[in-house]
Amino acid sequence: MDAATKSEASGLHSSLRYKFIALVGNEFVRAATAADTIVGVQPKLVIEPGTESELAEVLRLSNEVGLAVIPRGGGTKLGWGNPPARADFILSTARLNEIIEYAWADLTVTVEAGCTIQRLQETLAQHGQRLALDPVWPGKATVGGVLSTNDSGALRLRFGALRDLIIGATVALPDGTLASSGGKVVKNVAGYDLPKLVTGALGTLGVITRAVFRLHPLPLNSRSFSVSNANAEETQKFVLAVQDSKLAHTSLQSHCSGENPPNSDILFEGTEAGLAAQETRLRNLAVPGSVSEASTSALMAREELWAFSDPASTAIAKISVLPANMARTMELMERTANAHQLRWRALLYAMGIGWLRLEGKPGALRGALQELRGELEGQDGSLVALHRPDKMPAFDVWGTAGDALPLMKAVKQQLDPKSTLNPGRFVGGI
Repeated sequence: MDAATKSEASGLHSSLRYKFIALVGNEFVRAATAADTIVGVQPKLVIEPGTESELAEVLRLSNEVGLAVIPRGGGTKLGWGNPPARADFILSTARLNEIIEYAWADLTVTVEAGCTIQRLQETLAQHGQRLALDPVWPGKATVGGVLSTNDSGALRLRFGALRDLIIGATVALPDGTLASSGGKVVKNVAGYDLPKLVTGALGTLGVITRAVFRLHPLPLNSRSFSVSNANAEETQKFVLAVQDSKLAHTSLQSHCSGENPPNSDILFEGTEAGLAAQETRLRNLAVPGSVSEASTSALMAREELWAFSDPASTAIAKISVLPANMARTMELMERTANAHQLRWRALLYAMGIGWLRLEGKPGALRGALQELRGELEGQDGSLVALHRPDKMPAFDVWGTAGDALPLMKAVKQQLDPKSTLNPGRFVGGI
């Protein structure tokens, strides 16, 4: 924003606030506090529209004068991404929290972006159904936030990622347009694929106001098993053997750290007879004596990884690797952590996505993350830093964008030419 635009924005700020109050109500426009800070950047206002049209109008008014808008759902992942280049307003979807249409007979649901995942799942469970998704902190995480960050967990192995579950969306664009795409049937293929475009875009293209999902039945029963492994090589052999077997597993993930030998969790769902048969096959496949009933839910493993006590000395990264490189990656993490005198712990899914926690001095954390990123990108993998200490030296969250960056910038320019939404937070400073 140039000096003239800044001056104009400052002069209009007071009048804009009155317009926002007239639009959404005085109690839903407030001054931002320290709790509303986004990666060290302090916004001025928090606005909570009550309808899609109100949200779109707030966005249009802000866009007209070149102000920066930060969309927010439950706020559980505001630390993900680079610090915003500017942050004038937080646009909250907290009041857009209704389940609009639940067509249980068609296995679809239409839900507003501010609805929490837990509330949605509780409603679906009344008809024996679920959204086959396991994001972190479902009690606070909202539909819009989960979509914007493309957050999915171990269930992705069986049911696919969010892009496989979403079949329709409504998005408020910076010019005030409410754009809808997709439909309410599972096999809908008409129109521009807006739902997949905004999934994982970190709110940089538009503000998701509602989404339509395909659903799956709840399992009759489920059982989790833990399989101990002697080392990284044995872990990879076990995972590849399971993937190549006739086991009907729902999730498969492996734990590794600097303190304990690696082990793997495997989740089965189905009838009691089916689960008994799966257990027998698993024990025949694994090393004798290595299989035991899991003591805690395998789906809680990622939240446990995030349950660190000292944010000032902890970094969390999301990594992707080829499944065939799992053992090599585990050894790389251990070697790098030891070289930088860091404690480490990781969770790797069978499809090659993983989560790494490093603990130690901020400078050492940066050096380790940089070194790991270089090695992983050289193996066609990636590393994205989702949490890092405030005092850690500057470090780009996303890493190399590759050949996709020019196209991503062109899409941003088309939909948000003034960089109104989350400026600077996404890949390549988008």
